[in-house]
Amino acid sequence: MTPQRAMLFRTVPERDYLEFWPNSKFDPQRVTRFLELSKADVAKVADVATSSVRFDVKIPRDVLDRIIEIANVCGLVAQFFQGDAVKTALWFKTKNPLLGNISPRDMIRYGRYEKLRRFVMEALEENAA
Repeated sequence: MTPQRAMLFRTVPERDYLEFWPNSKFDPQRVTRFLELSKADVAKVADVATSSVRFDVKIPRDVLDRIIEIANVCGLVAQFFQGDAVKTALWFKTKNPLLGNISPRDMIRYGRYEKLRRFVMEALEENAA
């Protein structure tokens, strides 16, 4: 397999390092607790009203999709840190000069998730090379 094709499968972590999928069922609240995101933060990143943010079986599809995407990036960062949840949490909460001296968590909170995702994917590609 060429290195470029191998990258195709590096878009998801090898395993559930942060236990966001206990018993193979996604738990969006674990993600919000891990990143310390408020309902207002979740509403902003999912582009929905704060009043519609919920985590039960009636979770809005936009909210669920965005939290899954965020969980995936968290898992990839955790994989980089060999599954160390403490280091992963610290990375998300620490200001990063390569991100304009803002923390990855705040990038998510301010609606700049896609830029963070691209940054993480590029960094992982460089690290793999």
